[in-house]
Amino acid sequence: MEAYYEQRAAEYDDWYLGRGRFADRVRPGFAEEVDRISAALASMAPVRTLDVGCGTGFMTRHLPGGVVGVDRSLGMLREAGPRIADPRVCADALRLPFRDAAFDRVFAGHVYGHLTPDRARAFLPEVSRLAPELVLLESAIRSDVRPEEIQERVLNDGSAHRVYKRYFGADELARELGSALPIFRGRWFVLLRSTRPPA
Repeated sequence: MEAYYEQRAAEYDDWYLGRGRFADRVRPGFAEEVDRISAALASMAPVRTLDVGCGTGFMTRHLPGGVVGVDRSLGMLREAGPRIADPRVCADALRLPFRDAAFDRVFAGHVYGHLTPDRARAFLPEVSRLAPELVLLESAIRSDVRPEEIQERVLNDGSAHRVYKRYFGADELARELGSALPIFRGRWFVLLRSTRPPA
């Protein structure tokens, strides 16, 4: 998966913007949901935020306050340069190089859904030690996808990659997180916020 996202960096935004290979896809309401999620993120209180799996910074740029972007892909971090001021850090989401309670919020967009259940169970305590608030953006379960899939994804250069992917209903994801409130429920996306009392 790491090689896939490294190769996809320059074309990643095409998915959000409906360009390139996504130009002919029929996705009713998709662009409107992207706008609503962007607005929901921008409306949150400005705090110290860690964006885990920041990618190109497409969603990161809407997060208010000081933001540190983390991604395993150096290509993604380069693409994020115009959108995320330094620091941008190359690191694994399960071994984040920050001290406990270094942030007020962790945001992760389309990261959790790529984690197998055992990796997801490891991810939650790792981000929980860093901040009392977690905001997750994930792909919504739909009739044309299964809750858990191994997908073949083809990039503009014709290369094919196998990618693990999960899709969620908002209530199901809230239960999996243990305690979370949906911020947005859509046909394409779910956005949830989970908080815990400060230690």
